[in-house]
Amino acid sequence: MALPPEEALAATGATVRAATPDDPDTRAAGLGRLTPRWVALPESTEQVSALMRAATEHDLAVVPAGGGSKLGWGPPPERCDLLLTTRRMDHVLEHAAGDLVARVEAGVRTEALAATLAAAGQELALDVPVEGATVGGTLATATAGPRRLRYGTARDLLIGITVVLADGTIARSGGKVVKNVAGYDLGKLFTGSLGTLGVITEATFRLHPLPAARAWITVTVPGPADLPDLAALAGSQTEPSAVEVDRPSAGGPLTLAALFEGVAAAGRAEAARALLGPAAVTGPEPPPWWGRAPGEEFLLELRVRPAGAVPALAAVSRAAREAGDLPVHLRGSAASAVLHLALPADAAPARAEAFVSALRSGLGAHGGRLVVWTAPADAAARLDRFGPSGAATLMRRVKERFDPDDRLSPGRLPASARPGPALEDPAPSGDRAPRGESVPAGHPAPPEGPGTQGEGERT
Repeated sequence: MALPPEEALAATGATVRAATPDDPDTRAAGLGRLTPRWVALPESTEQVSALMRAATEHDLAVVPAGGGSKLGWGPPPERCDLLLTTRRMDHVLEHAAGDLVARVEAGVRTEALAATLAAAGQELALDVPVEGATVGGTLATATAGPRRLRYGTARDLLIGITVVLADGTIARSGGKVVKNVAGYDLGKLFTGSLGTLGVITEATFRLHPLPAARAWITVTVPGPADLPDLAALAGSQTEPSAVEVDRPSAGGPLTLAALFEGVAAAGRAEAARALLGPAAVTGPEPPPWWGRAPGEEFLLELRVRPAGAVPALAAVSRAAREAGDLPVHLRGSAASAVLHLALPADAAPARAEAFVSALRSGLGAHGGRLVVWTAPADAAARLDRFGPSGAATLMRRVKERFDPDDRLSPGRLPASARPGPALEDPAPSGDRAPRGESVPAGHPAPPEGPGTQGEGERT
């Protein structure tokens, strides 16, 4: 006879307790009005596997969580019987400093990992902009900071991953040796998956030496048309590690800042004056806004092709005007063309909807994609969080392959990408990520479909 669900969960060896609205893990998870029935705190991949087997046996909906810092990004789950938090899985399992590789559990906080690696003169170059973020949450949301221009994103630095699938299967891909790239590329599939494909339990990363020096150069211009040639700056011999912009008002002045690292960083920053103009200022410290999101309560993310960054800035201004001069704070990676937009938390839902609609329409030929990560409840009810995507069919196939019962974080994917009958989701052919990108829930997917050669190791 099958055990009752609470006994089956307790039999996994993990700490499991009944949840309440006041439970600290429930509050940290940011599930809104949704209260799970139980909270589980596993301490190993094997315990996560046992929990998922018990959840499958009793048809429980599971929401994975790390630090809970980004569970509010995207649509909230529609059901949550079991909140599975990895915060007790917080160990650096291996740091091969000579190989510039580290293997860590998913619950390790990025700040703690940075401190550990810094002691050996190394770093994981992700610049996560969210305090309290864990490694697993950073991967699940595909979070990256300003230095993506030089080092890439999480999917570029990830060389191995261990995940637990919806049925409890433990799957591994890659390894601690950088050249080991054989097998089904779970890393690219799970980067940006928002906890909808499985539970990330371990990750292996390629590291970099800490730079010997850093220097910044900043310049403020009246508007996007006055910016220097971003492509020329990014590709110049000064080799910036990041090129960021900040514009507190959609129609106001815009500040550009570039970071230079390593040998002769200060000299290279000075050399960049030839591109930024004599008004540019250099220094050893970043501007105070560097590496921070422009807001949290109403946050949008805009991605375009790098050549479309300046037109996208202008499109934001036009959309703000069309929405009745809606205040919009823009900040992000100009050279990488990943921009974040903060709207006022008290913005009228109709104006916010008008802005989102106008901006999506204005992106057009620039191949852009706008995602609403966070929004007040009244505005969220009116907004299409993800917008049209040509990747919906691919995302649905991946979801059906890994979680056909929609057990993991149900409701977080766009409706057109969930298991079940296909829903029409037209999108222009340009609304796709470059070849080899990950398959995040809120962003374009690769044109070829998931994976590489086979299915990786499973246990």
